[in-house]
Amino acid sequence: MSLSSVQSTLSTLKSCQPDIRACMDMVSDVALGIVEAQGMDNSPALKKLEEMILECSRLDREISCFVESVDEKTAQVRREPPEAMFHLKSSVKERFTELTAGVTDADLQRHSKVVAFRDSVRRYAMQAGQTAAENEEEESDEDIAVTQSQTNFTCPLTQVEMVNPVKNKKCGHHYDQEAVLEMIKAKHKNKKKFRCPKVGCGNADVQQSDLELDLVMKRMIQNHKRQSGKT
Repeated sequence: MSLSSVQSTLSTLKSCQPDIRACMDMVSDVALGIVEAQGMDNSPALKKLEEMILECSRLDREISCFVESVDEKTAQVRREPPEAMFHLKSSVKERFTELTAGVTDADLQRHSKVVAFRDSVRRYAMQAGQTAAENEEEESDEDIAVTQSQTNFTCPLTQVEMVNPVKNKKCGHHYDQEAVLEMIKAKHKNKKKFRCPKVGCGNADVQQSDLELDLVMKRMIQNHKRQSGKT
């Protein structure tokens, strides 16, 4: 096997990781549906989903370990005589075993999607409780709440309601995913930094890595649309 074929195979494996993370977002969305239906954040069904997302975290971490093993050992082979290629497979396997042995449960728990899952479930349970309380308020108060929600759901870039809201982990502001990614790409293409468009925000360098899908807000927007007859 040539180094070019190794890199081609590795590239295919790397492409699986975005799909795994998208699957983790789907699991989180299902969890929010359970919270919405049951009004609680500690049901057996949620426990099962948490176990599922932890398994996804493990798979994602194992792929990262394998990629690291291959990158490290192929770089080493390039500096050695051609016959070193014959030992590449065993070297990669040995290094992969070392790296995965060092992965702890705490590492899996710290995966950004696992953290987001728990945070989303907790936040949505609180939001569901607040919504129930608001429904008992007078009509005028509800009108104010709706107006505030509509404002919060507006993307500062497009000035329309967000579809897939992402949260900036640095400054806490939200944008529509497609709009902000296009803007970041355009700015970087021109060798410029993208400043957070929220008025008064001092975040002058928004990076794609700063953004995370806000599933709680996405579900709130979807619910708002259903209630207002927009869907």
